[in-house]
Amino acid sequence: MPKIRRPSHAHSWYTGEGDALDAEINKWKAAVTPLPGLPARAIIGPHAGYSYCGHVMAHAYAHINPANFKRVFLLGPSHHVFSRKCLLSSQTHYETPLGSMEIDQEVYAQLRDSGKFDSMSQDVDEDEHSLELHTPYIVHTMRGRDFKLVPIMVGALTTDAEAAYGSLLGPYLDDPANLFVVSSDFCHWGSRFSYTFYDKSQGQIWESIKWLDETGMKIIESAEPSKFASYLEQYKNTICGRHPIGVFLNMLQHSSLRHRISFTKYDQSSKCTTPSHSSVSYAAA
Repeated sequence: MPKIRRPSHAHSWYTGEGDALDAEINKWKAAVTPLPGLPARAIIGPHAGYSYCGHVMAHAYAHINPANFKRVFLLGPSHHVFSRKCLLSSQTHYETPLGSMEIDQEVYAQLRDSGKFDSMSQDVDEDEHSLELHTPYIVHTMRGRDFKLVPIMVGALTTDAEAAYGSLLGPYLDDPANLFVVSSDFCHWGSRFSYTFYDKSQGQIWESIKWLDETGMKIIESAEPSKFASYLEQYKNTICGRHPIGVFLNMLQHSSLRHRISFTKYDQSSKCTTPSHSSVSYAAA
């Protein structure tokens, strides 16, 4: 009997009405002109409420050719449960207002056999939003295609652990039928996030945040995990998906895939001008 992960953040973080959600995603995607070049084999996108970041997510998903893929790996951080490992869902399907996706149990078995993955309970799975917020976009993008999902919650990994998981997952990039989705917001700025870095030479606070994020984005584009780790050590930027990104950058070191990382959109939830303000940044690649 199927075990269903329910869309627990629907009707709050995004509309739970299928037709309305479909129309929203259509609108956001229609506003994007994809960059020329090869279609994406992997994307990075945010996971906030759609009213804040839905338009940014479209800049990632618009570069996907769904005809190329039969499997979608979804990597997102854990916001509520601490673990030094990566975790796999205990469910068989992920439900969304646009339809359901079956989890690829064959790949899950391969990952479990490595001994490096724990399982998350249904409650832990449904509490976490970093994976769920991408699922409507995945269903919308892959509509009409026969595909399976491989959701992976990435814990608070050390750099050595990021390298180990990158080595394990990297060969899956070599399969052209596999798409990778990496879920991450960027800077969480303000006293409520306990992060108030401000380089006044960059201008107003929001301009400093943009400089900080874009510095990190350029390093991610270099695809060098050690440089990204050094950047995080230096600036402590509150990129919540830093561990999934770190795993992905290490995956590229263990894949024969020729790659180029390009960020295509950046935005902030608000433009901070005083220390009492706060914001979250969003980027798509």
